[in-house]
Amino acid sequence: MKTLSDSSRDFQMADMKSFDEPMPAIGIFWYDPKEHEFFGVYKKELTPKMVEEAAEKGLPFINYPRLHRQIWKEQYFRAIAQHKPTKFTGDYTQIPRGRVAWNIDKFIVLVGKWAEDIQDELTVLINQHFALPYFEFVYDEHWDLGHGWSGDL
Repeated sequence: MKTLSDSSRDFQMADMKSFDEPMPAIGIFWYDPKEHEFFGVYKKELTPKMVEEAAEKGLPFINYPRLHRQIWKEQYFRAIAQHKPTKFTGDYTQIPRGRVAWNIDKFIVLVGKWAEDIQDELTVLINQHFALPYFEFVYDEHWDLGHGWSGDL
């Protein structure tokens, strides 16, 4: 049996890495309407094993495990402590935001009415950040501007 040299192995690994693609992910985001981009994107890869385990437990919904308000506060205080500018200022419910989740057999993107007129733009951004093979927009009042976690009201 022949063994690859270190340099050949490194070359082979680098070549294989070029074929690697991002895996679909669940997560949360905010949308900056002035810059037409997402910020505060937090995500977690969704694996087939996770979907199968959820189905075995009778759980049709797989969600990212953190809330917008938690991350907003964390990022705000981090920026203050480091004396850095941040987009994480003011009321997090006043900035367009959304959530990517898995629901039974498809990815869903939960957003408010703010997203209606820019679905095409959002579709591109969602594909860039979450690598979803397909998804459906789901509108809910919770994601409208000025609405948030029930404990915030």
